[in-house]
Amino acid sequence: MFATAIADLSHGFGVAFQPHNFLACLAGVLMGNLVGVLPGMGVMAAISILLPVTFSMPPVAAILMLAGIYYGAQYGGAICSILLNLPCHPPHAVTCLDGYPLTQQGRGGTALGITMLASFVGASFGITEMIFFAPVLVSVALKFGPPEICSLMLLGLLAGSTLTRGSPLKGVAMTTLGLTLGLVGSDALNGTERFTFGLLNLADGIDVVALALGLFGVAEFLKSVNKIVPLHASRAKLRLRDMRPSRADLKAASLPMLRGTIIGSLCALIPGTGPTIASFISYATEKKLSKTPERFGRGAIEGVAAPEASTHSAVQGDFIPTMSLGIPGDAVMALLLAALTIQGISPGPQLISDHPDIFWGLIASFWVGNILLVVLNVPLIGLWVNLLTVPYKYLYPSALFFVCVGVYSTNNDLFQVGETLAIGIAGYVLLTLGFHPAPILLGFVLGPRFEENLRRTMLISRGDFAVFVERPISAVFLALCVILIGTQIYLKWRKHGVEEPPAPAPIFES
Repeated sequence: MFATAIADLSHGFGVAFQPHNFLACLAGVLMGNLVGVLPGMGVMAAISILLPVTFSMPPVAAILMLAGIYYGAQYGGAICSILLNLPCHPPHAVTCLDGYPLTQQGRGGTALGITMLASFVGASFGITEMIFFAPVLVSVALKFGPPEICSLMLLGLLAGSTLTRGSPLKGVAMTTLGLTLGLVGSDALNGTERFTFGLLNLADGIDVVALALGLFGVAEFLKSVNKIVPLHASRAKLRLRDMRPSRADLKAASLPMLRGTIIGSLCALIPGTGPTIASFISYATEKKLSKTPERFGRGAIEGVAAPEASTHSAVQGDFIPTMSLGIPGDAVMALLLAALTIQGISPGPQLISDHPDIFWGLIASFWVGNILLVVLNVPLIGLWVNLLTVPYKYLYPSALFFVCVGVYSTNNDLFQVGETLAIGIAGYVLLTLGFHPAPILLGFVLGPRFEENLRRTMLISRGDFAVFVERPISAVFLALCVILIGTQIYLKWRKHGVEEPPAPAPIFES
C-alpha cells in the first residue's frame, strides 16, 4: 500500500508541475493570501467570484486554483490577527488572544515565524492523512448503496447545520431552506416544474453561482460596509531575522503544534466542524494542559502554535470526505464540490479511479502551494498589511462590479444578475437576524443528490422505510444522527435547565 501511494503521489507531482497547473496553483495561493488579509472579502466570496473564470479552464487547473485560494487564505488571516489584532476570518479569532500581545511585546516576528512553521506542519499532516486515509475510505464507500448514501448525506446535513456558529435550530432552518431552494426547477424524473412561480428563467433551477455570489458576496459586503475602521500598518515592517524563533520558542511550541495538528485532523473527519471549531478546541486544550494557564492571553507562544497548526490540518483534511465520499464538510467544500460538478466530474468513491489526475494532482499541489506560501509570505507581509489602508469605499464597489461580471458571464443572462441581487439582500437580512447562510449552500448542493438517492431507496424497498435500519451501515449513520440530535438537545437543556442563583440587588452609587 505504501509503495502504491508513493507511485501515485509521484504521478501527482508530475501533474502539479505541468506549467499551466503550476501557474494555476500559484495564482490561487496568491489570491487566497490577499483574501485572507482583506476584511469583508471572505473565502466564499472570492471563490464565488472566480468560479465563472474556471469554466474555460481544464478541470485540474481549475480545482488547483480554487483549492489554493482556500488554504492560502489561512496564511493571510494569521498575519492580520498577530500584527494588527484583526481576525479577518473566524479560524484566526483565537490567534489574536496571544498573537497580538506578542506583537505588543516586540515579538510579532517570532509569532509569525512560529505560525509559518505550525501552518506547514499542520498542512503536511493533513495532506499525509489524505494520501493514506482517503483510499481506505473509498474502499469502504464502494460498498454503499442508495440507502447508505442517503443516510450518510442526512448525517452530513445534520452535522453541517447543528455544528455551525450560533443556534443549532437556526442552522437546521438554514439547511432546510437550502434543501427547498434545491427543489426549484424541473423535476429530474418527470419534468414537472416546481416552485418556479411561472418564471421560465427558473425552469432550470437556481444557479449555484448566483446563490454563492449572493450569499457570500453581496450579503457579506453589505454587512461589512461602513464597519471597517482605518488601520495603521507600522507594525508590519519586519525583517527576515525577526521571524526566526529561538530554540526556547521552538521547544515550547513543538508539543502544542503536534497536539493541534492531531485535533485538526480529527475535526476534519467530522462533517460540519471545520477549522474554526478545531482552532478553539486546540487552544482550550493547551490552556487546560498548561502548568501556567495564566500566561494565555498575555503572549504565550503555545496559544499561537496550537490553533494555527489545527486550522491548517483541518483545512487540508476537509478535502477527505469531499473528494472520497462527495460529502462536503463545510460551505467552502460544498462550493468546491459544485465546481467539480460544473466541470462534469462527480466527486465520490469513483473519483480516485476515474480521475486520478485530479485527485493525486490536487494532493501534490497542496505541498507545492504550502511551500510557495511559506516562501512568499516573508517578503509580502508588509505589502499585504499595507493594503488594509486602502479605503473600503473603493474596495466595495470594485468587488460588486466583479460579482456582476462573474454571474453574468456564466450564461450571459441579466436575470441571474437580478437573482444574485435578490439573494444577496435576503442573505444580508438573514445575517442581520443572526442566521448564518453557510448551511443554505450545504443543503442546496446536497439536496438534489439526497432526493435522488431517497427515491432510489424507495423504489428498491417498494416504499418500505425499514430498509434504512435493516442495512447495517445505514443503521450506524442513522444512529449517529440520533446521537447528534440528542447531544444538541442535552447541551441546550443543560445550559438553560440549571437554575441560576438569584442575582444580588443592584447597588446604585450616588
